[in-house]
Amino acid sequence: MAELLTAPYLGLPELVDTPERFEAMLTDLSNGSGPFAVDAERASGYRYSARAYLIQIKRAGGGLHLIDPIPFGVNNPLFSQLNSLWSGEEVILHASTQDLPCLREIGLNPTSLFDTELAGRIAGLPRVGLGALVESLLDIGLAKEHSAQDWSIRPLPEDWLNYAALDVELLIELRNTIEDLLKEKKKDVWAAQEFSSILAAPPSPKRIDPWRRTSGMHKVKKRSQLAVVKSLWEARDDLAAHLDISPGRIFSDMAISTIALASDTAPLLTKKDLEKVLRPIGLRARWFENTSRWLKAIADALALTEEQCPPSRVKSDGLPPIKLWRDRFPEKYIPLSHARFNMSEKAAELELPVENLLTPEILRQICWRLPDPADVSTLLKELGARPWQIEIAAPILISALSESEAKEVPEAADESGPQSPESGEGE
Repeated sequence: MAELLTAPYLGLPELVDTPERFEAMLTDLSNGSGPFAVDAERASGYRYSARAYLIQIKRAGGGLHLIDPIPFGVNNPLFSQLNSLWSGEEVILHASTQDLPCLREIGLNPTSLFDTELAGRIAGLPRVGLGALVESLLDIGLAKEHSAQDWSIRPLPEDWLNYAALDVELLIELRNTIEDLLKEKKKDVWAAQEFSSILAAPPSPKRIDPWRRTSGMHKVKKRSQLAVVKSLWEARDDLAAHLDISPGRIFSDMAISTIALASDTAPLLTKKDLEKVLRPIGLRARWFENTSRWLKAIADALALTEEQCPPSRVKSDGLPPIKLWRDRFPEKYIPLSHARFNMSEKAAELELPVENLLTPEILRQICWRLPDPADVSTLLKELGARPWQIEIAAPILISALSESEAKEVPEAADESGPQSPESGEGE
């Protein structure tokens, strides 16, 4: 039975929340050697921002440290010193794409990366959450029961700090074990290319019309109702950003769509009107603290003409749904059916998730564009595939492009296609 670790082996370190403690931490870390194990805690679901509310760092010979970044703000010279200290050294993160934005926000920019979650996927491990990896590879269980806490609370409870410290306590040992697996399977070069790609990737572009992702939107059909959704969503988003509160904690998406659906049949002029419409779904009291804001948003939307309201459908730059390809675009579906099947077979042979071999979007783009076989490798590179992926995927895609009849596959699999991996667990 795996040993259960409930606190760091050397005890919980003192919280780094003053310049003096930060400078002492820098001295300790500079006396260490090797990579830096790093993690960050955010207040997702509680705060509007994605800032870090705790940063954990450990280095061999340099100790374990917990930094409260809030007293230091952004662009603090102390963070610049830490960034200089680890410049050129490897930074170990688990599910790095989750933590890199909040680290970069305060000036911490790793130049060399090892992502234990992604490395676990490439190594073909079935479960890649931090706790699962530590238990399966190091035979140690981690006490992990505070993953969904509001890390913006101050002071932070000691048991939360213990939880956070465990995220980096064994991260160096875990990294070394997974690297050995990667080398054994001759996948270490693949992983290195993936890590470099993550560091080089530009920030994610802002979503167009994010209000259209409101839950319950599938029931909203009229343009006037869409205008109400848009106006309420934007009013909520503005307030959430101002208060730094997660929008869902002000009021739910369901409230927005419920009001929109009622907007052309029920009067929505007073607080009582809103209460009547929303009573069946229930609401937090915070909604009614800003009634005038919501009533104005509704009134502004309903005052728009039909032409001023958002269109029901928007032209997408994306590709048509896969389920339409067989009947409407058979010349593109033929290579797609072969490419998806053979890519899945190859991924199983290589013991890694098919979406890590080649993302479904890149595969679809190749089959949609129907490039000349000689151009497949170049197009894969343009679409963001890494060299190791191109080497494996290009022959499969070239072969698929030469097929004249679709490959018969089970209907459910044919329509749904490979699924993208869930974001890495931050257990």
